[in-house]
This record gives sequence, structure tokens and C-alpha cells, in this order.
Amino acid sequence: MKFVRFRFCLLFYVLIPGGFFSLLAILVCDRWVERASEGQHSSELTAVQGKRVAIVLGCSERLRDGRMNLYFLTRINAAVELYEASKCQWIIVSGDNGTEHYNEPERMKAALVSRGIPEEKVICDFAGFRTLDSIARARSVFMLTEVVIVSQAFHNKRALFLAGHFGLDAVGYDAEPVSFAGGLRTRLREKLARVNTVMDVYLLGTEPRFYGDPLPVGPTR
Repeated sequence: MKFVRFRFCLLFYVLIPGGFFSLLAILVCDRWVERASEGQHSSELTAVQGKRVAIVLGCSERLRDGRMNLYFLTRINAAVELYEASKCQWIIVSGDNGTEHYNEPERMKAALVSRGIPEEKVICDFAGFRTLDSIARARSVFMLTEVVIVSQAFHNKRALFLAGHFGLDAVGYDAEPVSFAGGLRTRLREKLARVNTVMDVYLLGTEPRFYGDPLPVGPTR
């Protein structure tokens, strides 16, 4: 009987309130990010204000089973569209380079060059371990004041939220969305990522893992 009573108290006083506040945090942070990025991104190329530099947010080129990662492919397609439409002059590819055999920026750069983008116009940011790192380093390392961010719409919204925090005038060009079935896990993970982002900005004061010397983008490099 005591054990049953203990389990009831645990459920009533801990688990249920904890679940409620967790759900509330997810809903509040999700809406916060949505509102902060409203009107700042589009999937229509003609609606995107051109900037000197575009930054493509990284992901792996292939899935664990060896198939092409559609998030990677569609972001590359979007970056090529921007460049060919003269909506940007330079492209920063920012991603994870955490191990010797995993290098998102190099793979993104190779893909862009294979599509006709001049190699000298593509700059690798090897320390874009998180979206926060990519956006903060665009401002502090690459010395940018404005930028076009390239990713899927749900990701662009979080990146634009961060851009506002770090003082970066940014717009988003939304890459083609991945099918609901193929992107469901990523979309669910995004809800939690938005909670982490709000905490990073307003509670933890999180900074990028690495900064480094300034590397201004353009002829002065």
C-alpha cells in the first residue's frame, strides 16, 4: 500500500506538473521564435532581398544508410539559385568539422563548385557546430552586418531569431521542404531546439565554441 501511495504522489506532484511545464515551455518558445522571424524569410526568390553574402547552414551530405540527405541537396540548390540570381556575391558554408572524417563545410563547398559556383566565392566556416555558432561567427569572425541565411523554413526561423540577438541584419531564403515522412524526426527535434535556443540567449548567455581572428569576406581577404 505504501508503495502504491508513493507512486501516486510521484505521478501527481512531480511527473504531471513537470510534463505540463515542459509542454508549456515548448509552446511558448516555439511561438516566440515564430513571431521573431515573421516576414523575414521566403521560399520565393524574387521576394528575398539580396545581400553581399549568403550563409548556408550545414548538415551531413548523406544519411546513415548511405542515401543522399535531402536537406543537404535542397540547401545546395537554394544557394545556387541565390548566386545565379545575383542575390549574393559570396557564400559561406558553415557546419560541423568535429572529426577527421566528418567535414560538412568541405562537402558543401564541393557540391557548390560542382554546380558552377567559383571556388574562390565559397568560404568554409569549419566551426559552425550549432546554428548559434554559425550565426554568431558570421557577425564576429566574418565581420558581416547583413546576410541571407539558407536552410529550410523551420530552421531559418530559429536562425533569424539568433541573428536578431547577435545584431545581424538577416533575411532567410527557404530551401525546398523535405517530405513530411522524411522530415518528421527533424521537425520534432526542432521544437526542442527552439527551447534550447531561447535558454541559450536569455538564461545561459551561450557563446560559440570557437571565435578566432577576424576574417572579413571580400576582396580584403
